[in-house]
Amino acid sequence: MKKLAALFTDSCREFNSLTTITVAAMVGAVSIVLGYFTIMIGDSLKIGFATIANQFVYYLFGPVVGGVYGGAMDLIKYFLNPMGQPFFPGFTLNAMLAGVLYGSFFYKRRITIWRVLAAEFTVALICNVLLTTWWLSIMYGRGFMALLPTRLIKNVIMWLIHSFLFYTIEKTMEASGVFRLVGKKSGAVL
Repeated sequence: MKKLAALFTDSCREFNSLTTITVAAMVGAVSIVLGYFTIMIGDSLKIGFATIANQFVYYLFGPVVGGVYGGAMDLIKYFLNPMGQPFFPGFTLNAMLAGVLYGSFFYKRRITIWRVLAAEFTVALICNVLLTTWWLSIMYGRGFMALLPTRLIKNVIMWLIHSFLFYTIEKTMEASGVFRLVGKKSGAVL
């Protein structure tokens, strides 16, 4: 319990650094651009890769910064490109929860393929499959169980793709020294 409290306290302290705000803003810009390449399949299914950019903020700055960043990015992306959908605060809650979960898995921890698979699975199950399906059933008046199979299949496939992409990109960036540029030690273990 002390480790979890320390994790959140340390992440909260990240807000004191101008580097945190600057890096988060730059990664946010990349995420917004990637968001324009999202493929919409009907009103209840979309495939995109902006999450991968966001995961670097969660990895570098932790669950508190991740939660704030996730909520802010959800709002900014919606207002810049609403994609024909009405605003629904549940999706902002999902983005914040995903930031907290990813940050809890990645912050100050060595990135392994198993850690990435576990984080992706947890976020996919809680945020994407359960909560998003619930929000969509509320928004569009469709039954939860009617939406669930399609969303489940999509998220199982994307779980593996997102895991592989994040792990590969993170290891490449770590090897190239990008994380040292922002003052972060790679491979730290709590």
